[in-house]
Amino acid sequence: MSTISHRRESFAGERQDEISEFCQGLFAPFARSDQRRWGEVYLRGLLHAQGRKTPANISEHVLGRRAVQPIQQFVNQSTWSFEGVRRHLAERLCTVTTPKAWSFDEVVFPKNGARSAGVGRQFVASEGRMMNCQLALASSLVHENGSVPVNWHLMLPRHWDQDEELRGHAHIPEEQRHRPRWRYLLESVDEILIDWDVPAAPVLADWSFENDVEPLLLGLEERGLGYLVEVAPSAKLMVRRPVSPGNMQYWAAADVARDLGEHGERVVLAWQEKPDNRARHSQFLVGRLPSAQPPARRVGPHLPGHRPAARHLVVEWPFGRPQPRTYWVTSLPVARLHETVALAELRHRAVSGCEKLQDFGLGDFEGRSFRGWHHHVTLASAAAGFHALRELTRSAEEPEAVELTGAQPGDRQADAGAAGAESSALVQDGLTPRDEELYEDELLDEEILEAEEELEDEIREELRAEVREESRAEVREELRAELRR
Repeated sequence: MSTISHRRESFAGERQDEISEFCQGLFAPFARSDQRRWGEVYLRGLLHAQGRKTPANISEHVLGRRAVQPIQQFVNQSTWSFEGVRRHLAERLCTVTTPKAWSFDEVVFPKNGARSAGVGRQFVASEGRMMNCQLALASSLVHENGSVPVNWHLMLPRHWDQDEELRGHAHIPEEQRHRPRWRYLLESVDEILIDWDVPAAPVLADWSFENDVEPLLLGLEERGLGYLVEVAPSAKLMVRRPVSPGNMQYWAAADVARDLGEHGERVVLAWQEKPDNRARHSQFLVGRLPSAQPPARRVGPHLPGHRPAARHLVVEWPFGRPQPRTYWVTSLPVARLHETVALAELRHRAVSGCEKLQDFGLGDFEGRSFRGWHHHVTLASAAAGFHALRELTRSAEEPEAVELTGAQPGDRQADAGAAGAESSALVQDGLTPRDEELYEDELLDEEILEAEEELEDEIREELRAEVREESRAEVREELRAELRR
């Protein structure tokens, strides 16, 4: 332990001073001083060690010698609370930035063996294939410059409920059992917005790999939270209130979109996509959906200044495409559709934030225990959080933004005021001249594409007609020949 203290003193006056200050608050609740020391060693290694963030590599980089056993003990067996570290990290981030959204995303940990906590050969929808892996749900604070995962749940495969040998080997707590992904998400929502001192913000989730979205929507509505959930074309959505409990009407999202395409109004939005300022535009359809949740039952951490509106299906259906690109169900006000679409763009920041955690050793954990896994991912998030705090407090650069303008139904110009629910800087006076040129070019490209497709269809029809006529002529000639004989 004296060696660690000596190394910590050698950092005084260097750039890594900030790490010691950060760790003092992060690890203050730890019962023992040795836990706080090894926590700082591990965090420094996750931030600065080169290559894989293994105990050997971390100790050699930070201490100048190998100290594998004490680091493994700190991560795998020590009883410090990962929940407290996560809460402190989220609350610290919220002192320097305001959450624009809370995003919930699946994270895959590929594995070779079968005995690490939660490992199983399972279908990973986001990858479209079977994998031997751990599946986790990351809960990210999405801020003006990016995102930081601040809460984690390890989703256990069903066979882990019955295999006592596996559970014992990985030290799975008795209360941890397999459950649907929507339950994990709602549990994380409750931990963040009820147990932690952080602001509420819209919930973002990708449900495009599952057909059953109703339990999730009901759970969010019961908590009074605004949400934007991407759903699959085959997701079953209730399209009208049931006459009786046994007579509910559900349509696939693709069928609802098709009906909107025939009878609904289309909204055109144009925006500049950061960071390269690429001009984009697309068209959207919006349709109201009934909610199965009576408003009187809605309780929980309501979004400040917002009472969840009725459900709506928002569909992005780009020009010239035979099918929509994306489907969302939302309880946010669709009268400000540009804000809702900009909020959907924020989910890409959450996905990027989870991917960036690989730079802080997220996938390098070598242990097998349930507690060790949670300790490691928590400290990886803390390393990413430290990096984000430094960027947020020191950077003088303008925050990344998604700029949106658009025309609402009835050719009304979209309200281009600053959106509070998303991190975009909306254009006040419409598109710039350069944007208008790009916009017109894209419209021209779409018109050319549509014309080419129509011409191809006409040519195909003409060819089919010629083939049919030639076939008929051949049949007639064969009949005449038969008659002559």
